[in-house]
Amino acid sequence: TFIFNGEITGPAITHLSQVNPTFWLILGVGIARAELDRAEIGWVEPENVPVDKPGLLRDDYIPGNLGFDPLGLKP
Repeated sequence: TFIFNGEITGPAITHLSQVNPTFWLILGVGIARAELDRAEIGWVEPENVPVDKPGLLRDDYIPGNLGFDPLGLKP
């Protein structure tokens, strides 16, 4: 319990409600930022998309390829 210093106790069904709300805020902001970055990488800006093609992906974008490969494993 190195994250919460042993503050989470009792039955597992009550663990989520015992977590500090700050943790959930930080987690939510982190997830939102990651999703916004992914959207900026993959999708064309709305002002540059024809009305009949919502959600248009960039021509050079391969789904899942976010340019993050620190170990050089991508073929």
